[in-house]
Amino acid sequence: MATFVDRVTIYAQAGNGGNGCASVKREKFKPLGGPDGANGGHGGDVVVRVDPQETTLLAYHHAPHQKADSGTQGAGDMRAGRNGADLIIKVPSGTVVRSADGKVLADLVGPEASYVIARGGAGGLGNAALATPKRKAPGFALLGDEGEEAEVVLELKSVADVALVGFPSAGKSSIIAAMSAARPKIADYPFTTLVPNLGVVQAGDERYTIADVPGLIPGASEGKGLGLEFLRHIERCSVIVHVIDCATLEPVRDPLTDLDMIEHELAAYAEELPAIEGRVPLMERQRIVVLNKIDVLEARELADFVREDIEKRGLPVFEISAASHEGLRPLSFALAKAVAQSRAAQPELEDAPRIVLRPRAGKGGDAFTIVKRSKGGEDFFLVRGDKPERWVRQTDFDNDEAVGFLADKLYNIGIEKELMRSGARAGDMVVIGSEDDGYIFDWEPTMQTGAELLGPRGTDLRFEEPARASRKERKEAYLDRMDAKEEARQELWQEREAGHWTDPANE
Repeated sequence: MATFVDRVTIYAQAGNGGNGCASVKREKFKPLGGPDGANGGHGGDVVVRVDPQETTLLAYHHAPHQKADSGTQGAGDMRAGRNGADLIIKVPSGTVVRSADGKVLADLVGPEASYVIARGGAGGLGNAALATPKRKAPGFALLGDEGEEAEVVLELKSVADVALVGFPSAGKSSIIAAMSAARPKIADYPFTTLVPNLGVVQAGDERYTIADVPGLIPGASEGKGLGLEFLRHIERCSVIVHVIDCATLEPVRDPLTDLDMIEHELAAYAEELPAIEGRVPLMERQRIVVLNKIDVLEARELADFVREDIEKRGLPVFEISAASHEGLRPLSFALAKAVAQSRAAQPELEDAPRIVLRPRAGKGGDAFTIVKRSKGGEDFFLVRGDKPERWVRQTDFDNDEAVGFLADKLYNIGIEKELMRSGARAGDMVVIGSEDDGYIFDWEPTMQTGAELLGPRGTDLRFEEPARASRKERKEAYLDRMDAKEEARQELWQEREAGHWTDPANE
């Protein structure tokens, strides 16, 4: 069984942020110590990073679910929570990260190249960080944000200078075994090579790598045989070597036909490749034709016969025998020259920019959208935005003060005004987040905001039934009583003037 895996699906789960702590400092003879609840730790990221020691994605074929550590909760006395450790997914150089729908997210080439596929959740703020001049001792803290979930596909594309292509049993594995220290499996039946093999060749002062791609057949670009599985391993090669079997016993095959068929499959595959700046298109890269197995008499005669026709196409031709090593040395130096020319033609890399560390900012700032929707015969207003959704996720709804704090923040960024502009009325349903798992509220547009309405820690007067009348209500009740007394006096005076009252002494 092959132990080489070049395509895996990863289900990544970043770490959750730790909750903040709500604590008040208490010391003897210091009754007003103030809040001392610290922030929670941030969750760890899931990062894909190139490791030169890795050659396959086999480890993640058996363990596709990867989860980073979560941050811990903050504590009193300003003890911040521990940040979760990042989860590093080590991959070989040449790994392409794609989304589940096939979009290329990153192309990782070179040591330490990395890409974050899932970011950890931010830790919740403690009440010490939430204190303001008006809210001196908050009785709540923010919850930690959840880490991102992502489904990505990792594809390995071999990073080699030379690619050996050809029909099955053309002798590609024998060539790489004869020219390098690689020891691929060699047998006398087709499709012996099931995985790409890499070999390093030293030709004079030049060192380059050769990739032995499994055999291709007509229709490989459409998925026949092992074509689509391994054609991608030649995308990064600068030189393509056609290995042609001159000793094949199949009557319908000959060197020119084999060359045309493989070129047709490469052209069909190249049409699906996107153009990459700084990289030569696949069909414009250097070609070298190798006529193999000339140790067989009939094969040598056939090679001499077709050599001139191939050279007329502008392709250099080498006659070799991987079994007897005949012609391998000139071929190695020719490949070294072609690789050197390709490397010289590569554009010079600009100096790496200076790394500047900046705080992680929320996406989109205070931007949000409000859309009126209907589901199940019930109308509601859907609010979407990075900040409102994150604030809702970080709110402890068991704490009235925390809910009031959320109401203030939503009011400050203009959500209430936008709801009124959209036609919302008191009591209408408002959903913050997605339609399926968002947070549902009954909107109260007349609710006042401000920290001056706070009650004891952990409470908010806006969520309590008023126990006593306000100053305005007491004044109105007093005026009503005075008006009632004046009406009673006027009524009695009118009855007296009308003679309804008589003095018993005058009778």
